[in-house]
Amino acid sequence: QVGAHFLEAVVKKFHELCRSDAEGKECENLLALIAHLYNFHVVHSLLIFDILKKLVSTFTEKEIELILFLLKNVGFSLRKDDALALKELITEAQRKANTAEKKLQDQTRVRFMLETMLALRNNDMRKIPGYDPEPVEKLRKLQRTLVHSSGSGKETQLRVSLESLLSADQVGRWWIIGSSWSGAPMINDTNSKAQQKLHIGKVSSKIMELARKQRMNTDIRRSIFCVLMTSEDFLDAFEKLLKLGLKDQQEREIVHVILYCCLQEKTYNPFYAFLANKFCEYERRFQMTFQFSIWDKIRDLENLSATAISNLVSLLAHLLRTKSLPLSVLKVIEFSELDKPKVRFLRQVLSTLLIKADAEEISDIFVRVSDNPKLGLLREGLKLFLTHFVLKNVQAQKSAEETSLLKERVELATKALQAKESKLKL
Repeated sequence: QVGAHFLEAVVKKFHELCRSDAEGKECENLLALIAHLYNFHVVHSLLIFDILKKLVSTFTEKEIELILFLLKNVGFSLRKDDALALKELITEAQRKANTAEKKLQDQTRVRFMLETMLALRNNDMRKIPGYDPEPVEKLRKLQRTLVHSSGSGKETQLRVSLESLLSADQVGRWWIIGSSWSGAPMINDTNSKAQQKLHIGKVSSKIMELARKQRMNTDIRRSIFCVLMTSEDFLDAFEKLLKLGLKDQQEREIVHVILYCCLQEKTYNPFYAFLANKFCEYERRFQMTFQFSIWDKIRDLENLSATAISNLVSLLAHLLRTKSLPLSVLKVIEFSELDKPKVRFLRQVLSTLLIKADAEEISDIFVRVSDNPKLGLLREGLKLFLTHFVLKNVQAQKSAEETSLLKERVELATKALQAKESKLKL
């Protein structure tokens, strides 16, 4: 809560100075403070992206300097947290640079800013002069030794937008425990129910008929379904679903409808995977609901169509690769009692994951289950499965290049699974 009040004061002061075109280093110093609050996991990347978007929208010489300053301090962390949002920001900055006045187009700082953004997009640290992540990394390690793990880290980040901080006096501080909320009423309020019905009424009869055919048999499910079917992209869907203001069991329906729609598609649609990823990043409770829902589907594989299983494979591989779900989600599978549907499903999930993820991602994903005593059966089961099922008949099913890559990745995954075991033995 101290961090929340401090953050609000800093952001408001920064906004005030930017609007007043203040001279000197005050703006830069306040921005450095916000950047380091992000570096040390006090605040979520959402706020940093909001500030960058605000600076890009103005695009004066002063804003360009601030964009460069912020990207140099936190650019690579932003890329790691939300590469898609960074890509969208770069596209908008390029558009602004192309349509800006001639005096800006000719400035070397604009070109340098665009080059810096492209270096971030390509993960090329060498092209950013003076970039040195080591001091921040040392301080992060020191922070981890001083602060108990349950009270620090990404789980406790303040996920609050720039708009929410600037309008806190008008609508309240929902991100601070015990503070009042003066904004839009929740879905349980009478007005909100009327708004929800009004929203559904605006949806075309074709969408409503589709909802009926897909057995969306409650108002909540129909609302969620209509949002999914009419959203421009997964970010638009995410925002609209949050605005429904669902609570508890109603909120869990979001996950159930997303999973249902994903499995019903005739061909896999990555829209649902990116949307699921966004919800898992947003709150851990969504991650848990997705995990339980996927467990239910795995237990019921024999009753799913081939298309539904294929879509579930692609969805789960994506969620594992993006670390939206941990590899321990597979602990529901009894390796000693594998039937053909589960063997086929698990082989496809692991093969897809191993081929699509890079070497670093694979090591990180598999090493996370290597030191948990409760996951011993999962580790042993995965090691045997990778050798006896994933690599079995692989040459007949895949190209020589994919076969070679898969063998290499299986070896890497196996080493990662026993990484902590080896350390314990030593």
